[in-house]
Amino acid sequence: MMEHYTTTPPRRRRRRRRVAPIVWLLPLLVVVLTVSVVLVVRSFRADTEPPPVDPHEGQVYVNDGANMVWLTPIEGIAVNPLLRSDFITLNGHPHYMGTDFTVERGVDLSTYQAGVDWAKAAKEIDFAILRIGYRGYGAGALRADDAFESHYAGARKNGVDVGVYFFSQALTAQEGREEAEYVLSLLDGRELQLPIYFDWEDVGAEDARTYGYDYANLTDSAAAFCDTIRDAGYEAGVYINRQQGYYHYDLARLSPYSLWVADLNRYPDFYYAHDIWQYTFTAEVEGIHTVVDMNLRFVEK
Repeated sequence: MMEHYTTTPPRRRRRRRRVAPIVWLLPLLVVVLTVSVVLVVRSFRADTEPPPVDPHEGQVYVNDGANMVWLTPIEGIAVNPLLRSDFITLNGHPHYMGTDFTVERGVDLSTYQAGVDWAKAAKEIDFAILRIGYRGYGAGALRADDAFESHYAGARKNGVDVGVYFFSQALTAQEGREEAEYVLSLLDGRELQLPIYFDWEDVGAEDARTYGYDYANLTDSAAAFCDTIRDAGYEAGVYINRQQGYYHYDLARLSPYSLWVADLNRYPDFYYAHDIWQYTFTAEVEGIHTVVDMNLRFVEK
């Protein structure tokens, strides 16, 4: 028999729907996709954008005698082959330890080192570069060095090779040529083993004829001097310091001639190739009564 309910039948419990796990993963997927897009964009940019430009590309970092600076090398000029690792210092003097050059040690002298005992000095040096004359820094008169004759005779008698230099204050090519002709007249055909050097130095005195000089004609003066010396059958060269070499001389025009570089250091760090390195002004040599400039000359084997 069918039963009749007198009350409302019990409600069925609704089952809770379970949220699919992927819903919880959506934020993570968004993050992953975002990062992937960023990485792809960056990779695309890296492949398509040019690399940053090096502001010193093609330049060299050198000591100019006052600071370390970036300079653009002059094309067509031989670079200094000597390395810092080629030198050691013994008793205050640099010694070349490489194998590509024969090295000679020498001094440069003027009337300020008169009275040299050459028999003693010759035991310590291989060569001497002698001042043969100078142009006065005031009126500009050309004068012979008082000690040149005795220096030349003493050096050659004792087997020391000789070169000469002229202290220049030339302002024009014409004056450079005039100085060379004066040197040739003083030499009067005498033999030299080393070049004749043009030595232009800045005199800071206000009464100097070179005071305030803008260096515009300096290379012209040096080239005229060297050309005249060469045409007379002698080797020619230019004495420079690092400032002059990097900023004031056109070394490309002087490349046919010898370079003698003043570079007070433990090794020759002037960027361009040179034949003679003046490394100190205060050397002591037996037979020379005062301190003297000392140089190394590099002769390729």
